[in-house]
Amino acid sequence: MRANIIILGVLAAFFYLSAAAYTLWHMGAFDGEIEWTGTLGLALTGIMSTFIAFYLVLTRRGQHGEHPSDLHDAEIDDADPDEGHFSPWSWWPIMLAAALALLFVSVAGPTFLIPIGGGLLVIMLVGWVYEHYRGNFSR
Repeated sequence: MRANIIILGVLAAFFYLSAAAYTLWHMGAFDGEIEWTGTLGLALTGIMSTFIAFYLVLTRRGQHGEHPSDLHDAEIDDADPDEGHFSPWSWWPIMLAAALALLFVSVAGPTFLIPIGGGLLVIMLVGWVYEHYRGNFSR
């Protein structure tokens, strides 16, 4: 995790410097006008790298010790955390993806499908969240 923090810090510095250089170059080449799309794109990429690095710093601080990926003598199984409970038999994520696809296509095309896609999205989300409260797999 330490290596990831360092890499993201270097990336953030690179994107901030690139944003400044891009802005100055564009101002010099085009009569003092700022090209906002490239400047903001580079600056926001630097901010994103900073946010991720900051999150990793907080996560590392909350672990109270070295993460196994930072140790040279660690095994692969040392960093195998419990990822939670997943349902390999569940069809709800696929149906949720289909509802999202319909919603996104309806935003770009036939707008009368937006309420249908939104309704299906809500139904699929509720079904996925509550799939363990009914049927054979209820808890």
